[in-house]
Amino acid sequence: MTSIAEKQAALDAQHGDPGDRPVMRARFEHNGSPRYLLYTIKRLNLDRDHGFHLDVELVSDETEDGLETVEAKLQEGDADLIDIDYISTARERAEGAPIVGFHPYGRTVGSLVAAPDSDVRGLDDLRDVDVGVVRRLDKNWILTRAACRKYHDFDPADTATAVEAGSKVELSRLLREGEVDAGLQFWQIVPELTEAGDCREVVPMADLVQRLSGTDDRLPVSTFLTSESYLDAHPETVGAFRDAYRDAVARLREDDELWDEIGDRLMDTDDERAWRAIRDGWREMVVADWDRETVAGMEQLFDHLRDVAGADALGVERIPDGAFAPEAGR
Repeated sequence: MTSIAEKQAALDAQHGDPGDRPVMRARFEHNGSPRYLLYTIKRLNLDRDHGFHLDVELVSDETEDGLETVEAKLQEGDADLIDIDYISTARERAEGAPIVGFHPYGRTVGSLVAAPDSDVRGLDDLRDVDVGVVRRLDKNWILTRAACRKYHDFDPADTATAVEAGSKVELSRLLREGEVDAGLQFWQIVPELTEAGDCREVVPMADLVQRLSGTDDRLPVSTFLTSESYLDAHPETVGAFRDAYRDAVARLREDDELWDEIGDRLMDTDDERAWRAIRDGWREMVVADWDRETVAGMEQLFDHLRDVAGADALGVERIPDGAFAPEAGR
């Protein structure tokens, strides 16, 4: 198990001196998959090559007052770059947060997992069971509720007990110790549970995204965000990050040796089978670019989730104007 301090040290070793280059403060969860991408940008000096300095700090994945740590840091002015799911972006912007999604990350959903001997074998089994979730407004729980309502004529919010873990780490503990019957864990942590035999995958949430959206186009569920003030003051830096991101994605799609280095320095498991599963999952998950048509597809999925699960489940009635800016920094 790689500690947070060890992961941060691996990133710090690549930081260097920003010199007179503009700085973008990136604050990301220590167990979130963007750390692989951020490490690649730093390791290959892609930020420097594109004329800016990316300052990366890993933070907790806990929630406070309904906000994840990274959300709070962006809204409080302690970060210039985070990633969250686009439903959360819509919800926070509707509540007045001056945030904007300027580039896609990917289909960062998870999976419904259960113990090997659990009776939970599919969505239709989510009745009279305890289901672990990071929080009730988590996108995985919303997707599950929407799919159950559309395809199985019930809402697990009514038939099951959602147990809020508060963090991905605590959710894994609940699953390993059998304190819940099943759980909706984030995709990059699922291989750690399944390869070790603690859980088996029941339903990948990415399948539900595509099924509910009614399109074969790969839709990003999470995006990179910045503040409106940072975007106004540093549009060139936002564009430079976009270019560094694309370069890093291209490298990570091809370079297995780089993934071995990432596994050794940044992953939470020593199991090389899990490393490879995370690598392959990342390559399938990531979205390199987007345009207004992509955003239209995201809005269509949002409307469908709202119609099926209700605005209360999403925490927001609609995607506010200006929430996503695919033209930013171009």
